[in-house]
Amino acid sequence: MIIEGVPFQVADWSGWPETRHEGETGHALWRTLEVGNIRVRMVTYSPGYMADHWCSRGHVLLVMEGELETELADGRVFRMREGCSYQVAENAEPHRSRTAIGAKLFIVD
Repeated sequence: MIIEGVPFQVADWSGWPETRHEGETGHALWRTLEVGNIRVRMVTYSPGYMADHWCSRGHVLLVMEGELETELADGRVFRMREGCSYQVAENAEPHRSRTAIGAKLFIVD
């Protein structure tokens, strides 16, 4: 990943505005910073959340709280708990997320 056009800055996520995104079930609350060529997000999934789409965007994702299941289009499923992360390249493997108990994530893409 080459990060371009991003000056040093500190983000206090506690005061950042949230946007709500509905899933197939449940919802996600995003706090988003878009700067230069990256998007940085603090995302909270409600209990019972399931994404309403397959995503092909590249990400680096860290589970900060809760538990997350990520399903790949080929059928593999990865269960991640607090402290686990994944990384995937743009257009590499379509994936979607779900959580039974809720999760808080830090995502860079």
